[in-house]
Amino acid sequence: MNGNRFGRLFQVTTYGESHGDAMGVTVSGCPAGLELDESDVQAELDRRKPGQSMITTSRGEPDAVVINSGTQDGYTTGTPIGMVIENKDARSGKYEPFVTAPRPSHGDFTYSAKFGTRNWGGGGRSSARETLNWVAAGAVAKKILEQDGIRVKAHVNQIGDIEAPPVTFEEMLEHTENNEVRCGHPQTADEMRERIDEYQKAGDSIGGSIYFEARGVPRGLGAPRFDSFPARLGQAMMAIPATTGFEFGLGSEARGWTGSDRNEDWEFDADGDPAPEGNTHGGLQGGITTGQPIYGEATWHAPTSIPKTQKTADWETGEEKEIQVVGRHDPVLPPRAVPVVEAMLNLTIVDFMLLGGRLNPDRLDDQPGEYDTDYHPSSPDNE
Repeated sequence: MNGNRFGRLFQVTTYGESHGDAMGVTVSGCPAGLELDESDVQAELDRRKPGQSMITTSRGEPDAVVINSGTQDGYTTGTPIGMVIENKDARSGKYEPFVTAPRPSHGDFTYSAKFGTRNWGGGGRSSARETLNWVAAGAVAKKILEQDGIRVKAHVNQIGDIEAPPVTFEEMLEHTENNEVRCGHPQTADEMRERIDEYQKAGDSIGGSIYFEARGVPRGLGAPRFDSFPARLGQAMMAIPATTGFEFGLGSEARGWTGSDRNEDWEFDADGDPAPEGNTHGGLQGGITTGQPIYGEATWHAPTSIPKTQKTADWETGEEKEIQVVGRHDPVLPPRAVPVVEAMLNLTIVDFMLLGGRLNPDRLDDQPGEYDTDYHPSSPDNE
């Protein structure tokens, strides 16, 4: 089975199944000299782990990470970084009825049809639990980018039909981690929580979306066509389980804009370099970064594991029958997907930075840069 590696110079290779012994990731290409220990990674994993609130799965996983290679005396050595997270609370028995009777809208049948077998406990390799490996790798990328003053933040901007108003980068930093929904607008977060409760009580689930933003990314990253920055970022976002859409800049709204409305005149910036007057393009032109904030959105469908009675077809017995998916599942995905989105954006940026020679491959600068927190794509100054 292929498809277990992400990145070109900053390569992330993962292994593990939802109910296996452990999850693990190897990060290759990290420069030497980065200060890194398990607490840096654990802080990000704790944001993603189950059991955080009543709107997440009750699976009791500590998600404790162990770094077993690639560091010495608290600093990276430039060799592959190996990390492992043991599974402590797997309960596979509830999945036995679905070994040959696929759950609706899951990957049960497609995996079995392609590979002839699958690890059916908890969804095996197709489980969203595998994203904890991505978050662990993203924590390393985040540390690298912070040295260059590059910051990434995301928040839940919509759940069902409840949409948050635009918020600034500063507001995302201040509010996102202070509520269970991870919405950067506290009042909307309360409304979202109430709506999630309604679906959860009805034995159902609901979808939503996440807005993301990156500050301090230098111009000139990416290339036209298949190695464009948005093409690679789109791959990163669409790889996240249950993601159904990705867009940047105006995104789907662009179809309603005329060329004269969307096009942005050029002016000279404070350094005397040409710069677009606005940023409706989301920091990307011609597939290459402009040096302006990169922003966009990703969408998730409602979780497919719900306790409502549904119908399946057992390919072993030839029987069509009603089933009920019983277990510990999230009623909504974006709140726990926020750190995953940030991780994939961090990984994408670091990979492009290495490819563009923007990071010293032998050592890292220990002086963090600055980043702008005043920009928002909907503000009048950026229209």
